[in-house]
Amino acid sequence: MRLLRLGLYMESWEVAIVGAGPAALRAAIASIDSGASTILIDSEGIGSRQGNPPIAGIAASIGEINSIAHRDDTINAGGHTTNKVSAARTCGEAITVISELERWGLVFRRNQDGLPHVSKAPGHSKARLTGCGDASVREITRILEEQVIKRKITRRYDSLAISLISDNKQIRGLTLLDTTTGQVNSIQSKAVILATEGYEGLWTNPSEGAGTGAALVANAGIDLVGMMNFPKHPLSVKGTNMHIPIEVLDAGGRIRKDNGDDAEPSDIEEENCVLDLRGFDSDAKIWFSNIISGIKNRTGLDINVDVIPISAKVITTGGAPVDSKGRVTFNDGKMWFTGLYAAGRSSNNGMHGAGALPGNIFLEDLTSGQIAGSHASLWALKEEFANSILIQNEEDTNLQQIKELHNPEGKSVGQISASLNSLINNIEQDDSESSLITIRENLAEINNTGIKLTDTSKIMNTELATAIQLKGLISIMEQIIS
Repeated sequence: MRLLRLGLYMESWEVAIVGAGPAALRAAIASIDSGASTILIDSEGIGSRQGNPPIAGIAASIGEINSIAHRDDTINAGGHTTNKVSAARTCGEAITVISELERWGLVFRRNQDGLPHVSKAPGHSKARLTGCGDASVREITRILEEQVIKRKITRRYDSLAISLISDNKQIRGLTLLDTTTGQVNSIQSKAVILATEGYEGLWTNPSEGAGTGAALVANAGIDLVGMMNFPKHPLSVKGTNMHIPIEVLDAGGRIRKDNGDDAEPSDIEEENCVLDLRGFDSDAKIWFSNIISGIKNRTGLDINVDVIPISAKVITTGGAPVDSKGRVTFNDGKMWFTGLYAAGRSSNNGMHGAGALPGNIFLEDLTSGQIAGSHASLWALKEEFANSILIQNEEDTNLQQIKELHNPEGKSVGQISASLNSLINNIEQDDSESSLITIRENLAEINNTGIKLTDTSKIMNTELATAIQLKGLISIMEQIIS
């Protein structure tokens, strides 16, 4: 809808959702179902998130009397920093999530009794991982996108969120870079839900996870939480960005050391290990055919005769502090940044603690998205749009910041990305105060040097989009070392 404000036509929505993965899609469905006008802000295009690498399916207490054991395993994996209430609440919703996905048409891998197949996984006292094999991310994302389309939810593609607009700790809207035209636009909204990817790009490059939602929160002056927790996925193919679902370990896959001895997932960080799929169950191969062919295409390795070199890669769980309704809080949870919500990888409700139980991240994406979407919609319906010149001022500020990126004395996006990789790896190796002081100095130097863009065009300038994402990762890095 369009509202006339201060003589300017301004695009206005009751709820704006930033992201395109399962958490964002589920939030959009919940928001529109609760009655609010809703828009999805997608930095890429439809279907782009279906190719995200699988890590694990969804953890659910299928066949168990209740979810208590799942909750306890979650707490054990996260340690003493785990929020036990959040863990209990999320684990308790798992069966409902599975039922909803099945009702919407998801084809689960089945057991002989016709129930969703469950796989064992490290950290779980019982078999709990369910889904569609290596297609879980793709198929669940596709199912959610179908539901979004059925509800005729407006979706803005190729739009990179670059800042939140707020007035006295209350959301007024957000600004976007239209990457197809280079224009900076703004949206007025009563509520904003941040549900973007994690910030794994600190260890690789922004395309692997720019942490857009967390960066927007950090730049709004809110302290992120859980930023020094670096849980790892043990089955990543060395030299690639490919992740192998943890479920393969319950289908005949074995982790082995150089000498051929069996190894545990925890050994991968300390020793050179390989994944041996030569004994892979023939019945399971059809459910993991995509990853099998992907390994063959990317590495030339045949799982029937070769072993696969693997390494452990970080899966981020830090983000905006949120309460049980998905509201972003500050002042140790005592205050709400009014109108601002976060879900999935942009949020941290304390459920994972210092670890991450396999299958819980995907589960939390879906539960937190639904919670944030429902509450944001019901809250926004009771509020009025605010008259504020801040929105136009924020556009002007962003335009000036983008001009400053064209700094002939700065470093290239590749150099900045490599510098961030080096700094985050240094933190993992040594987080002593003396080391952090040095890292802070190096990060300050990167900030002062600035980013140099070689592409000066406005239209489809992917280098500019990457530079903006790198600026966001720098903001996240500052929070990690603060």
